[in-house]
Amino acid sequence: MKFIYTFFLSVLFFANSNAQKSKSSKNRAFQIRTVAFYNLENLFDTINDPKKLDERSPIMDIKEGNRAKAYWLKIDNMAKVISEIGTKKAKTSPAILGVSEIENKMVLEDLIANKHLKNKRYGIIHYESPDVRGIDVALLYQKRYFKPINHKSYTLELLGKDGKPYATRDQLLVTGLLDDEVVHIIVNHWPSRRGGEQKSRPSREKAAALNMQIIKELKEEYPNPKVIIMGDLNDDPTNTSVKNILHAKSKKAGLANGAIYNPMDDMFRRGLSTLGYRDNINLFDQILLTSPLVTAKKDYSTYKLYKANIYNPRYLTQKKGRYKGYPYRSWSGATFTGGYSDHYPVYVYLLKEKG
Repeated sequence: MKFIYTFFLSVLFFANSNAQKSKSSKNRAFQIRTVAFYNLENLFDTINDPKKLDERSPIMDIKEGNRAKAYWLKIDNMAKVISEIGTKKAKTSPAILGVSEIENKMVLEDLIANKHLKNKRYGIIHYESPDVRGIDVALLYQKRYFKPINHKSYTLELLGKDGKPYATRDQLLVTGLLDDEVVHIIVNHWPSRRGGEQKSRPSREKAAALNMQIIKELKEEYPNPKVIIMGDLNDDPTNTSVKNILHAKSKKAGLANGAIYNPMDDMFRRGLSTLGYRDNINLFDQILLTSPLVTAKKDYSTYKLYKANIYNPRYLTQKKGRYKGYPYRSWSGATFTGGYSDHYPVYVYLLKEKG
């Protein structure tokens, strides 16, 4: 009888202990922020800039009387998508959003003034790049969550086949406070695969090396910086620029101090993609993070990576025609299709336990 009584007390103790743990876990409060990247596919204005080859942009091929209509439809489509990214868990659009394939600051001002985004009070960080077509990268941020401290544009030095320098997109570094934590964002749009992947590979390897140089400079002021690398890399997670130059790791476990983790690596191996290129499925759009933003343990005392995703609801996918199954692009020659972008946006959730 004594044994039965003791056993009953033991069961009651462990049941109560587990209940308290469960209750404690349920009572934990977290705040979550979305950090995203989106290639906006030739978001150009309708004005011909004599200093750029912007006349090569698709919108300039549209009949002049229809350009404005196409432009504002494009703006509305881009704003709608951005307003939805990450809302499932963060309950708001991205706190931080890197963008590429934009012509100038004006198109971004039109974008954030759109009905889908105007209440978010986005700020803009943008530099004019030396790219001959005028294609730039930029950073948008919700002012209530992110406060820039400083920012800088880095020129990627490349040589053409003739041995002469040629211009491409700059890389944008932004340092700021995400709530109360210092983070550094590098926004990229690496050189294209024009001429073939193998021939153009050295240019993207140089782009990756510039990222490493930027991180090295950051470490002179910040011993173990929280760096987020994002962009259209024009390379997959398994290519040499990412694997051999950035030395990006595919696993959280055992991640060395200061190392770079690529959550998109596993996605790519599972067959996920952000675009179709020459009938190949690619995951060029990536977000990578340095070790202080990554953990294999459930330590969320500071912001850590919670999940990485591709935002690809059904309406963003082409249902028929030549590009069936690809992202629903905006442009087809001199025609605005009514679509969005030839890339899906990507995003990560950063999670922190409320103090």
